[in-house]
Amino acid sequence: MTVLRTGPLTVFKDAGRPGHAHQGVPPSGAVDRGAYRRANALVGNPAGAAVLECTLGGLRVRFDGPVLAVLTGTDAVLTVDGRPSDVEKVVSIPAGAEVGVTQPRRGLRSYFAVRGGFDVSPVLGSRSKDRLAGIGPVLGTTVRITDSPVSEPEPSFPVGLGDLTLEVDLGPRDDWFTAAAVRTLFSAAYVAAPASDSVGLRLEGPALERARTEELPSEGVVRGAVQIPPSGQPIVFQADHPVTGGYPVIAVLTPAAADLAAQVRPGAQVRFRRARLID
Repeated sequence: MTVLRTGPLTVFKDAGRPGHAHQGVPPSGAVDRGAYRRANALVGNPAGAAVLECTLGGLRVRFDGPVLAVLTGTDAVLTVDGRPSDVEKVVSIPAGAEVGVTQPRRGLRSYFAVRGGFDVSPVLGSRSKDRLAGIGPVLGTTVRITDSPVSEPEPSFPVGLGDLTLEVDLGPRDDWFTAAAVRTLFSAAYVAAPASDSVGLRLEGPALERARTEELPSEGVVRGAVQIPPSGQPIVFQADHPVTGGYPVIAVLTPAAADLAAQVRPGAQVRFRRARLID
């Protein structure tokens, strides 16, 4: 595959590199893990195959040979020599065709998978580019397609981005906040700030007041943790989050909500609600 244009931001992603937090390296991986898994399943790839994560589209490539490809995660679509495909539709691409990723109208990150996966060298067991730690393969001008064993592709199904209400479980540090702050978390609307990235979704809105003001020692954090810095403005940790945080975490997103957070664009409105209990 020859890369003609990368667009605003295109990086390699896979299932991530868990198990290295003691070395200061976060798990990273695809920001929207559901869309990542769906892309590989649709073209019949192994579960951990490398894909391209495209922020706001703009990618343009050309293949030396015929390939099967798909795009998931947003309502962006693949174009083949200028002809658009359907949303989340597996596309047969002939040799020499120019393939593009359109800019999505809804959502932020799209996942571009080809049958076989991209043949790039892993770093600490993963081919994910971690922008915070600064490790992982860099997208060059040419990329080889792997000949890994593949399965039968799954049928396509329409993308569902859902709404911008994110389910959370309270804790582990909700007791560091006033009762009014907890009520505000579940009643107020927040707006995604332009400074948001794959490290954290930064939100602007009513400040969440702390009941305890002493310093908190750094402690481990996970994807989906809602950290509250001194400004009182929530930061939702995403895939490239640090391994520790020094501010209290008032709540943690469910895995499905963390995938939805990956598609929140700057300026979009976000609300929180308690996760439903499962009997």
